Amino acid sequence: MSSSTLPAMKTNPKHIFFTDFDGTITLRDSNDFLTDNLGYGQVLRKQGNQDVLHDRMTFRDSFRGMMDSVKTPYDKCIQTLLENIKLDPHFKEFYTWCSANNVPVVVLSSGMVPIIRALLVHLVGPEAENIQIVSNDVASRDGKSINEEGGWQIVFHDDSHFGHDKSLEIRPYHQLQDNERPIMFYAGDGVSDLSAAKETDLLFAKKGQDLVSYCVREDVPFTEFEDFSTILSTVKQIVAGSTDVNHVAAEGYETFKRNNSLKN
Repeated sequence: MSSSTLPAMKTNPKHIFFTDFDGTITLRDSNDFLTDNLGYGQVLRKQGNQDVLHDRMTFRDSFRGMMDSVKTPYDKCIQTLLENIKLDPHFKEFYTWCSANNVPVVVLSSGMVPIIRALLVHLVGPEAENIQIVSNDVASRDGKSINEEGGWQIVFHDDSHFGHDKSLEIRPYHQLQDNERPIMFYAGDGVSDLSAAKETDLLFAKKGQDLVSYCVREDVPFTEFEDFSTILSTVKQIVAGSTDVNHVAAEGYETFKRNNSLKN
């Protein structure tokens, strides 16, 4: 695939920032919130996450079970989320800086496009209409409207056991010729980010979350973040050339291992 056909390459960027949405850009996971409050509850949801992390269940099956347990009309689901989900307090500043410095931001999510778009526009502003979203979608169920009780279902992005294999979106960028290939970042927090974790040049993994556990288990270099102020500071330094992705990844991973060996 040539760079001209890749959406994030339209402005010939030297850097692209791919990111998860739920629990990464937002402070709470919107799908977890729906499941815990309108679906089968936190206990079953957390058990499903552990089953995925330990290869006892696919993410696709776990996530479908979560979404199928929510019978609330879709428009009411969106309204509930608009009232309860908050943005990382530094994401808007991060996005504004990226827009001004030709660093495209691409949201790769295992959530659903209508919810993500509604939350981004609500929390960031109308400029968020420009953010590319690659995600699952929603469709009606059993001849009903999605805005009726039990009337909607998730439509997965692809046939993978993830439902949305985020690595498939990143890989064409990774395969560009060296003189075209941008430096690629990825930020994530959980089990839906497993497929993307090995595909980019620098992985930001949210502190204390499942993605960190996976990276340690698979020996995937990463640097931890608590919020987007950390990410913005690091990306600025890399874009300015005062450090590079290899140094940040190696240093971040070593810092994590050193800190955790001190705790044990």
